[in-house]
Amino acid sequence: MVDGEVFEKLRRFVAERNWSQFHTEENLAKSISIEAAELLECYQWSSADRGEVEEELADVLTYCLLLADKLGLDPSEIVSSKIDKNANRYPIDKAFGNS
Repeated sequence: MVDGEVFEKLRRFVAERNWSQFHTEENLAKSISIEAAELLECYQWSSADRGEVEEELADVLTYCLLLADKLGLDPSEIVSSKIDKNANRYPIDKAFGNS
């Protein structure tokens, strides 16, 4: 799901700026929430500008990847595991077409 090259590019970007000192689990989790709010703001009053949505979504994903990396988690594995749990929790015959 997540390209290893993207992870390496992100790690290099952070290392070159010595930003990892600020990337505690707590700060990264806060940043995810802040950036998610900025993404939601794109839709606040009207239809969203696609470019702005892309930028904000990239910020959310970046902080999610940084937190997963900090925790030693593989994003593909944890998403796949969650899908499996949700498949059991919401079987098709009961969940189809229901929110």
